Amino acid sequence: MHNGHQHSEHGNGKDPHNGHKAADHSHSHPHSHSHSHSHSHSHSHAPDNKKGLLIALIITGGIMFLEFFGGLVTGSLALLSDSGHMLSDTASLALSLVAMIIAAKPPSSKNSYGFFRFEIMAALFNGVTLFVIAGFIMWEAYQRFFSPPAVASGTMMVIAAVGLLANLISAWSLMRKSEAKDNINIRSAYLHIMGDALGSVGALIAGLIMNLFSWYVADPIISVLVALLILRSAWGVIRQAFHILMEGTPLTVNIRDVQETLLGIEGVLDVHDLHIWTITSGLDALSGHLLIGDHTDHQQVLQQALKVVEDKFGIHHTTLQIENTSLKHRELPV
Repeated sequence: MHNGHQHSEHGNGKDPHNGHKAADHSHSHPHSHSHSHSHSHSHSHAPDNKKGLLIALIITGGIMFLEFFGGLVTGSLALLSDSGHMLSDTASLALSLVAMIIAAKPPSSKNSYGFFRFEIMAALFNGVTLFVIAGFIMWEAYQRFFSPPAVASGTMMVIAAVGLLANLISAWSLMRKSEAKDNINIRSAYLHIMGDALGSVGALIAGLIMNLFSWYVADPIISVLVALLILRSAWGVIRQAFHILMEGTPLTVNIRDVQETLLGIEGVLDVHDLHIWTITSGLDALSGHLLIGDHTDHQQVLQQALKVVEDKFGIHHTTLQIENTSLKHRELPV
């Protein structure tokens, strides 16, 4: 029996599972267990986001092939390494688009959250692939340090300049047509593209050094710097994806602050079994139990708690269980 128990899931927009307006409903029965439910999910991607990503994907993919074949023709490892970096970003952009399509699939009895986690799985795969690419570049650079081959630096510089221009156009397109400031996926794609631009700048510098001084060891040196840039991006992607898959607390939320805020609500005596996790980028969820005084208005406490969690911490997908002293249950293992 859950006497004095209130359970609610709350939000203010679309249902995270199927994109439809969630119905607010409540029911009560002889055991004084009432349940109100409504939640939202603002993770839906506007057409502009998709269009901005598609433009950036086409440009980045095109330049990736140009730099790859240009690297083979000119013999430049710096161009090849930058094309490797752009391969990772092309994959990242493509996976973001695929994730939008797959995430739109409705949930099923086997997947109650739908397919939002596909994006995180794809990011983890992408991060591991980046490590492999960076490892290959560094091994090849090591081989070239001792006997750097001649590089057609003039052609290399032209290709790198075209790559840099394309990167800047991609970044501009993403900023202009998408929510780069508000959407973590778009912002991540934007940062990847700016990383590509740095790689192109590196290839230009290497080309200039080789053109002026015929110092061909500059090519593997710049390549290693680009590989380190790839590793840095890859580690960030892997760490974040792993953190989400381990149901870690979102980096933007301090769980102690949430606990103290909920304890600050009048009538709340204790907060326990508090969990905050990320379902997918931009969609955090919270669940917890609030112990209140026996004569406290549980509906009022619940409403305050939902509002403060949404307003202060930006979490819309909230499930809270309201308990009083008459409710006894075993301690949960987590």
